[in-house]
Order: sequence, then structure tokens, then C-alpha cells
Amino acid sequence: MKSAAAVVLSGLLTVVSAHFHLQYPGPRGPFNMPNELTFCDNYADATANRTEFPLSGGYYSLLSEHPLWILGVLISTAPNPDNFANFSTASGQQQLVVQYFETSGEGSFCAPIDISAAGIAGVKNGVNATLQFVFDGGDGELYQCADVTLVDGYTVPSDISCTNATQNAGVTIFSTGAVPTLTASSTATSASASSTSTKSAASTQFAVGIAGLLGSVAGAMALLA
Repeated sequence: MKSAAAVVLSGLLTVVSAHFHLQYPGPRGPFNMPNELTFCDNYADATANRTEFPLSGGYYSLLSEHPLWILGVLISTAPNPDNFANFSTASGQQQLVVQYFETSGEGSFCAPIDISAAGIAGVKNGVNATLQFVFDGGDGELYQCADVTLVDGYTVPSDISCTNATQNAGVTIFSTGAVPTLTASSTATSASASSTSTKSAASTQFAVGIAGLLGSVAGAMALLA
């Protein structure tokens, strides 16, 4: 009985501690789940083998293991950005190239990115830059980084796919310059007419699901006692 309960507990904790995988552009190093809560997944130094990336007209892709989540993308033009401050201006404002947004759905996710349109100082053709992806699925902010060289007119290779396996019913874009709280829509503008109701339903399902999981974890721990 204890053995079975241990297996159940392990599986439930894995679900609660779900994560995301950056697919394109490629991250600094192999995915390291225990370090997701730290700067750049705990890869402090930029890689020498940078990915050429479109200055405009590009896209990024990731895999989400959360039913409801928030994402934002920051940029740094420091030669070797090794801390969060490198992704902000001197006044402390985050250098966002993708505003924080909330959506729902698990699986592959792909969206356009226009770095030049963000108007970040120092961003231009030929510059080495680092993109930091900030992801929050409700269990803490997770970070992965990609070191790139920005190229004007660059075309993403045809063998790099852009697909959406997730059934994203709506996207809510936040106007705040900091990581918003999941489902906090007071400063948000909806990108679809149905996103508000969809977000509310998804939030309820997410909350109920986590509550159920935590109850199951407690039960499993009682069996182990």
C-alpha cells in the first residue's frame, strides 16, 4: 500500500510542478527542471554558439505543460548578461519585446515576434542579444534564455516548425511592465472578444484542479505515514 501511495504522490507532485520547454530559438543549455526558478535556468553565461534570429518578422516556440499560463519576453544587448538587471533600463524598466500575456492550453505554442518594433536602445542588425522568456503557470516564475545574433531580413530555416497543438481560446495582453498575477485582468486588454469568459472558465478549472491535486497529495501522504 505504501509503495502504491508513493507512486501516486510522485506523479501528483510532478503535475503540480509542471514546466515549459523553450524550443526556438534554442536555449542556452539543456533543459534543467530543478533550476527553472533561477536566472536563465541557472545558465549564467552566454553561449558562444549564438542562433541567428530575425530582427523583425520572426517567431518563437515553446512547449507548455500548464493549462493556464503567462509569458513575456525580455531582451538584453549586454555582451554576457548574467543577471536580471541586464534586461532592464538604467531606471529599472524591463526591456520587453513581447508584452506579458495570458493564454490557456498545453502542448506546443508558437507566436510571432518583432524585436525591432519594441524600440529598445541598442537593438539593431548584427547585434548579439539575449532573449529571456519568463513563464508563469501558477507555481512560480520560470526562466529560460536564448543567445542570438539579430539579423535584418533573416529567414527562419524551413526545418524549424511553427505549430500550435494547444487550443488557445483567447489571449489577454497586459499593459504592466512587470510579471502580472495569473488571471489578474485589471490592467489588461483583451485580444479576442471571448477571452474574458474563456479566461474565467479556465481559471476556475485550474484552481479546482490544483485544489484537487493538493487534496490527493495530502491523502497519499497519510497513506505513507
